[in-house]
Amino acid sequence: MRPDIVDLDQFYATRLGQVAGRLIRLRLREIWPDMGGLRVLGVGYATPYLRTFRDEAERVVAAMPASQGVIHWPRGEPSLVALSEEAELPLPDNSIDRVLLVHCLENAEQIRPMLREIWRVTASDGRLLAVVPNRRGVWARFERTPFGHGQPFSPPQLTRLLRETMFLPTVTAAALSVPPVTWRPLLNTASAIERVGQRWGGAVAGVLVIEAGKQIYAVSADRTRRAAPRRIVAPAAGVAPRQARDPDRRSGG
Repeated sequence: MRPDIVDLDQFYATRLGQVAGRLIRLRLREIWPDMGGLRVLGVGYATPYLRTFRDEAERVVAAMPASQGVIHWPRGEPSLVALSEEAELPLPDNSIDRVLLVHCLENAEQIRPMLREIWRVTASDGRLLAVVPNRRGVWARFERTPFGHGQPFSPPQLTRLLRETMFLPTVTAAALSVPPVTWRPLLNTASAIERVGQRWGGAVAGVLVIEAGKQIYAVSADRTRRAAPRRIVAPAAGVAPRQARDPDRRSGG
């Protein structure tokens, strides 16, 4: 069952969520160190990770699935989030340079149609970066965090899925070697634990982080025919749900 938007927002407000967000952002920055002038799309619940790109990217926007719900982001500014169906992104063809998927693939109801739609909006030299629960990791076994919901992946499974949907994996990494516990002394040493986990290859890390490029050959003929215009289900409301709070404000940098 897909986590609700309020549950996701509340997780990133906790100390554990802040630590998880910081460690994953470090890995994203290692793979995408320079986003100058690029157009960035976050799909799923990627807003805790998009702020790090806003100062340099040309444009940063987010799409949240209708079955999850939507929250206003960024706080105190016009919303950059749209509520959309998984397989119908409200964007033109070849319009996005970088696509970040977080809390997305593991919960998708139409995973292949969704990835083909992401392929459509990605530029010919664009990149996709997917953050998914690691099947071997401890985080996938605890439902009290968003990474314990949905279908976890192993590296071969995720690589095969991306190839089947016309993406070519280029980088495979991992994050969250720290266990999903709320004991403050352990969380205070999370950075050191993460460094040790990376030296071990991240085999039991909580999440996999895989980058893939768009393959532009072997496109089936039906991909060139667009029978219907793209449809936005609903724009993000100017006021967030009463229970939800802004993840950008608390997730750390």
